[in-house]
Amino acid sequence: MIGIVGGITLLPFVLKIFLGFMSDRVNLFHLGHRKPYILVGLALQTLAFALIPFINPSSQFALYLTLMIMAALGMSTYDTTTDGLSIDTTPANDRGLVQGLMVGGRALSAVVTAALMGLFSQNGQWSLIFYMIAGLGVLTFVLALQVSELKERTPDMQFSKAAFGAFKNKALLLFLGLGVIYPLALYSAQGMVGPYLNEGLGISLGAVGLYTSVFGIGTVLGGVLGGPLMRKFGERNSVLAALLLTAGITFILALTQSAALMWGVVFVFGFAFGYYETVYFAVGMDFSDPRIAAFMFSVIMAVGNFGIAGGQPLAGALVDGLGFGPMFMILAAIHLAALPLVFAIFRLRKPRLQEA
Repeated sequence: MIGIVGGITLLPFVLKIFLGFMSDRVNLFHLGHRKPYILVGLALQTLAFALIPFINPSSQFALYLTLMIMAALGMSTYDTTTDGLSIDTTPANDRGLVQGLMVGGRALSAVVTAALMGLFSQNGQWSLIFYMIAGLGVLTFVLALQVSELKERTPDMQFSKAAFGAFKNKALLLFLGLGVIYPLALYSAQGMVGPYLNEGLGISLGAVGLYTSVFGIGTVLGGVLGGPLMRKFGERNSVLAALLLTAGITFILALTQSAALMWGVVFVFGFAFGYYETVYFAVGMDFSDPRIAAFMFSVIMAVGNFGIAGGQPLAGALVDGLGFGPMFMILAAIHLAALPLVFAIFRLRKPRLQEA
């Protein structure tokens, strides 16, 4: 049953590409291309999570499944249209700053809400988890009401089928290739840190949770500082730095056998994670054609799911066959193997941000 729910609720996230297309093309209720979609998505998610505690999944499975799909559809709707709004309204040189705040904000909220969810579940207060999510949805809805969308879209932002020709651009195609490689190595390593701490170094599960919090703090700082660093050093140099930093700290993970040293290593790995995400997402914003911004950005984000999907079984197979150390080394090597790809991307396309 859990597998069925998990599989079906992933569908809206696949459909987010088409939700982005709809947002680019349709002025919903004549109220805008972004804000009304954001509000509708938040309303759907909030209502679903507010009602779920009243449903018994075992006896009301169809209704429970409907609410879960409703929540996921709402989440994917406001997610992709918020990305579109950020591209519409953010000057090119500020995109790293905006993405840094978004990456850091997500990481911070994940640390805080995970702690609260753990507390509620430990005390058997499962309904409070859903009420908390619904309450945060209400708060976000109120904040979204304050958002000002562009009243008139400029000619270069008007939807046009000709904009889809951007997908023939060689630099974009190479960037999509990078979008598969980087999460394959990054998320696979991140997902294996916990098992390595527990199984490889014999650290208790309780302590592993504290290490995870340290990773989250590093991610917040990596995101927040990633924007200013990107503005200073430019797009290409920032992507190269993110690759080298991530490869280096992943290699260090393979060699570290001390639980005490792992506090610092995990923190730096979290920083690299946040920095890499900030840089990649900001460059993805820059690649997105303003005429189909939400659609293009959702495609750029979606290709990463292929990397994540392929990386997880690869990491598992490497651990089973070679152990944690060689697995981390191979993932570090994958990052380094992407360096020629980065040079090719920016050789074919001049970045908008000035290089240092």
